[in-house]
Amino acid sequence: MPKNIAIFASGSGSNAENIIRYFAGSAELKFPVILSNKPDAFIHERAKNLNVPSLTFSKQEFEAGDKILEVLKSYDIYAIVLAGFLLKVPVEIIKAYPHRIINIHPALLPKYGGKGMYGERVHKAVKEQGDTESGITIHYVNENYDEGNVIFQALCEVLPTDTCEDIAAKVHALEYEHFPKVIEQIWG
Repeated sequence: MPKNIAIFASGSGSNAENIIRYFAGSAELKFPVILSNKPDAFIHERAKNLNVPSLTFSKQEFEAGDKILEVLKSYDIYAIVLAGFLLKVPVEIIKAYPHRIINIHPALLPKYGGKGMYGERVHKAVKEQGDTESGITIHYVNENYDEGNVIFQALCEVLPTDTCEDIAAKVHALEYEHFPKVIEQIWG
């Protein structure tokens, strides 16, 4: 019997789409629903094109947890993948899915993690600090932003001539290459 995994996303959803396409036809892992806290996020358009239902919830509904847990139960969700999801996961959801919620962060944690550190903000910090490398971190989610146990990291070189956009492109390439494979290794 396949394991159903929910994807939570707040933005464009390119990682979510990449994951769903990677597992298309998989007998082990299914992605039956996408949840978002942003009604106007492009993830909903991607979900429609992928024939995957996408649901929107308010920050208050998410923090309360009970409605979200009902939705997850209705889809028989085994685990959760955060793919560009910006809200802190409430303790009730973490307790319901112990060691079954993972996140991807666009930097080498513990550097450039924590509240407010996402997307372009991270790449700008890497550039401003003059770092010679960046990368991705895939980690379990706990009650603190970006502090869960690290599962996987991959590095990319940052050249002095790289712009924030160049760094972002290198990091996105790592995300697309590794995130589905790590999900497969953990739960497949």
